[in-house]
Amino acid sequence: MTKATDLRGKSTDELNDQLLQLKKEQFNLRFQKASGQLENTARVRVVRRDIARIKTILGQQVSAASAS
Repeated sequence: MTKATDLRGKSTDELNDQLLQLKKEQFNLRFQKASGQLENTARVRVVRRDIARIKTILGQQVSAASAS
């Protein structure tokens, strides 16, 4: 789990890279779940929430840039 304060310190490019990596992991986890091979079911929730955190921070950065 990544903290929002840690994410705010990263650049937009780093956040986009991490978002892409998490989406790939989410896809793989979904595939494992469908085939019955998923052992750590809690990881699905953690990845989903990390994706939401990154998207929220990216949105905040965009709105802050347009407001100033």
